[in-house]
Amino acid sequence: MRAVVLCAGLGTRLRPLTNSWPKPAIPLLGQPLLRYTLAMLRGVGVQWVGINTHHLPKVMQAVASSESRRAGIQIELSHEPIIQGTAGGIRGFRNWLSDAPFLVLNGDILFSFPLAPLLQAHRDLGALATMALMSMPSGESYAAVETDAAGRIWRIAEKGTSDARPLQPWHFTGIHVLSPDIFDFMSKAGPEDINRDVYLRVIEKGLPLRGHTVEGYWSDLGTAARYLRTQDDLLSGRVSLAANADASPFDQAREELPGCWLRGPANIEGAKITGPAFFDEGARLLSPADAGPNVYLGPLAAAGPHTKLEHATVLDQTMLQPGENLMRAIAWGDKRLFSSDDSAPVCR
Repeated sequence: MRAVVLCAGLGTRLRPLTNSWPKPAIPLLGQPLLRYTLAMLRGVGVQWVGINTHHLPKVMQAVASSESRRAGIQIELSHEPIIQGTAGGIRGFRNWLSDAPFLVLNGDILFSFPLAPLLQAHRDLGALATMALMSMPSGESYAAVETDAAGRIWRIAEKGTSDARPLQPWHFTGIHVLSPDIFDFMSKAGPEDINRDVYLRVIEKGLPLRGHTVEGYWSDLGTAARYLRTQDDLLSGRVSLAANADASPFDQAREELPGCWLRGPANIEGAKITGPAFFDEGARLLSPADAGPNVYLGPLAAAGPHTKLEHATVLDQTMLQPGENLMRAIAWGDKRLFSSDDSAPVCR
């Protein structure tokens, strides 16, 4: 089984984090987001993964190489000097994907629903592509994928058939199974989008494009608010990690206090901690300080005396100044990325 993980995006809404990491390489509780994805792929027998790069290619290549070795998966890298879009990213691996259906995943998501039923549905339905769909997340405005009662897709992002048949809107998870014949609907060269260009050509030709509904955890880490919400979900146990237990950030950690996790030596003596919280190797929370709930201190990160942290991330080797308050924010070096559910992120 083979797969493509799309990793070329710019991640503009997560700057300044994405000035240092491509989104799939950004640490989430101390490990690259890509680790979770590869564990899920390995769980359904994927042995080969294509990864496209554009933004910070050397960083993405290093992380992909390290994580693929850890997962025991072979990788093939395809660099795009000019970003080619989702379809162009897939097209770059055509020579490796011509003999069997393959998975495609966006590289900036965290999910915990099983992939095996999606693969089986694709085989049973005989579609050119089968998209993993779920109910639209509350409060979000993602473009809808619309299906009929039998699960056939007729409209994507308000484009497609104009027939008056009743259609149900769904959210596309960024995970799909494609048959090799899909390459016949792609342009020979140049940037294009798999959903808004290629799949619409399939719909226009009247050929089968299917949706398979899934239930379980899913998150897009494209903004500071979503990143922090995903961290909260991991810390609070709302993400099932049973299918990729060896990729769990808690695997090598110990629960020092109820809801307070330490990975390696960390100095938290005398601090007031409200779980859940996670302190990585060498982290220091200098007394008196107040941390939690939903706080992560990365390796060698430190929070000075009289600091207060809540729903916050302090990344590797970052030092919070004495008396600093970090609420619903990400700290990286001297940068602070603040966010809330009702306002746009603010970088200071």
